[in-house]
Amino acid sequence: MRKQGPQKFSEDFRREAVRLVRESDRPLPALAAELGVSDTTLRKWLRLIPAGKQTAPGRVLSLEEEVRRLKKENERLREEREILKKATAFFAKGPR
Repeated sequence: MRKQGPQKFSEDFRREAVRLVRESDRPLPALAAELGVSDTTLRKWLRLIPAGKQTAPGRVLSLEEEVRRLKKENERLREEREILKKATAFFAKGPR
């Protein structure tokens, strides 16, 4: 088998993985396997990412904006689905 090159993980993924390790009672090897990274990589991230560094306030705001956008899109999709249901029922009746 051919060995794959190093994977690239986003900074957000790394920070979230480190947070999970620090807040969890589960063993590091189990968390590493669940996250799809090696134990060594996860230990390296633990050393490099300082403890207590929280998500920036701007990041929280952008998440709130994303939730609002998705709720609005969800409502629009529900309305479109209802219109399609009514159109299907109308055309299923056939000519009179």
